[in-house]
Amino acid sequence: MTERKPPHAAQWCKPLIACYFLCLSAGISLAATLSTPVATSAPSAPKGPKPNIVILVADDWGFSDLGAFGGEIATPHLDALAQRGVRFSNFHAAASCSPTRSMLLTGVESHRAGIGNLRESTPRAHMSSPAYQGSLSQRVVTVSSLLKDNGYRTYVTGKWNVGSEPRNLPPERGFDRSIVQGDTGSDNWDPAQRYLPHTDKVYWYEDGRNAVMPQKFYSSEYFVDRMIGYLNQDQASAKPFLAYVGFQANHVPLQAPAEFIAKYKGRYDQGWAALRQARRDRAAALGLVPANTPMVTLPTTLDWAAQDAQTQRYQARRMEVYAAMAEAMDHQVGRLVEHLKTTGQYDHTVFVFLSDNGAEGYDYVMAQPWLVTQYSQDIDRLGGPGAYSYQGPSWASASNSPMNGFKFYAGEGGIRVPMFIAGAGVQSTQAIYAGLTHVTDIAPTLLDMAGIARPSDAYRGKPIETMAGHSLWAALQGQNTALRRADEILGYELSGNSALFKGPLKLVKNIPPLGKGEWHLYDVVADPGETRDLQQQLPTEFAAMQKDYQIWADAHGVLPVPADYNPAFQVAINMTLDYWLPTYGPWMAGCTMLFIVGLVGWRRRKQ
Repeated sequence: MTERKPPHAAQWCKPLIACYFLCLSAGISLAATLSTPVATSAPSAPKGPKPNIVILVADDWGFSDLGAFGGEIATPHLDALAQRGVRFSNFHAAASCSPTRSMLLTGVESHRAGIGNLRESTPRAHMSSPAYQGSLSQRVVTVSSLLKDNGYRTYVTGKWNVGSEPRNLPPERGFDRSIVQGDTGSDNWDPAQRYLPHTDKVYWYEDGRNAVMPQKFYSSEYFVDRMIGYLNQDQASAKPFLAYVGFQANHVPLQAPAEFIAKYKGRYDQGWAALRQARRDRAAALGLVPANTPMVTLPTTLDWAAQDAQTQRYQARRMEVYAAMAEAMDHQVGRLVEHLKTTGQYDHTVFVFLSDNGAEGYDYVMAQPWLVTQYSQDIDRLGGPGAYSYQGPSWASASNSPMNGFKFYAGEGGIRVPMFIAGAGVQSTQAIYAGLTHVTDIAPTLLDMAGIARPSDAYRGKPIETMAGHSLWAALQGQNTALRRADEILGYELSGNSALFKGPLKLVKNIPPLGKGEWHLYDVVADPGETRDLQQQLPTEFAAMQKDYQIWADAHGVLPVPADYNPAFQVAINMTLDYWLPTYGPWMAGCTMLFIVGLVGWRRRKQ
């Protein structure tokens, strides 16, 4: 079959791509007080043996992708776990993978942990700052280290992405056994295939050394296989365990076994607007958002009815693959759960599930035409080996329903994600906690559940950053009380997209194309879709929160992004300067930069 590009692909890129790859082939304080958690008494130490802990991290799942959060995708195993515990409907992460994972592992805000931005999208001027190193600071200690120190056996499989220096690989961060992918992602069928040309190869590490990977695999299955293998090897141990599985689903490229894709044929033929509304209604019926939550239509969301039949079919296929990838991941979670039941560990295990950020709205192929030389985009091959698909901004808006925005941006669609904690030690079941919670809250919660004291300002004789998060213990015991004071602030920044939470209010600004770099004010409890700007009605709060944000930003080492900053093109620039130039020389790199300049110019003319 003759391959064809997706019908939306613009003709403008053909000469640019031809030129580019011709060259390529030829070249081959107060703020500390404001951010300090409320002083609370420590929870009672758990009675009986310490619980096993399983952390399941999904990649790029939107707020309503999970069935238990309003989605239509079949996720029965995760849904069953969620029903055994507490779903957190107002839970926030960073809008990108590395910052979230740094906070999950340490309980420390991402800039203080050294990962204020994804390494690939960090402005060059920021790279000398300790807040933007792109890997974990030596001033943080991981929850895995603390658990290991206190008698846990510790395992991690899957995506790591918090630093590939020897000091930051899993063995030095508290894991006994590990098989991890050190980069932002890779192909899900071929572990050696890069999804973007950031480096010379995909870097896999096993127990801190370069790993020997199979020639072919399916990533979700492989990560669970390896985790089950670790558990089996040590099944005679009386020690409790920490099992951290970092899935690549649903990071690009979207890929899934054919039998899962077939289940969704025709499911998305009504388009993204219909799906967005249906999910909003189900999330409201579940009690996760207010009834009839208003929603915005993003400038990046296309009019479904205006697309021709061929485009609609192609776009629907993309979402079919996306749903299949999520269900395939859930199926593998089911295998892990069944293993724990068979070995008698299930009832002694607490499960934590979260997505690292909202659904992805980035158009990879338009910004990285290299992909069309490496992968097929034929509709009949999407999802399979050798094919590349991505969700795109219109479907991402539906995945994040009813929230505003998507991955990389500070709207609720980028940073409010599904999260639940269930199992051993959780007294509240089938519950929803609506208070403001954050990814930094997970590490202190796990330590409390294990009866382990949090370090204050030192670890093994060296100064460390203090955990910023709150323990969620009270919520897990059924106490529906606020974990944060009404006047306590929670700041956020990534790539110039910024936010500050204070009570029900959220101050937020986004850079183009989802914003103009201007501040807005929303009540995200009553209006999680961020549709009603309150800056005129609440001018005092609006001004005060901007001051609070600046104090927070100064204390956390936040730097302003350059005026012309664009994350997608920063990735291309960093890729050129850090990989292509050192590897293939200045002439090829010059051709790359000319290509980038031409592409940037075209995009600006189109805006």
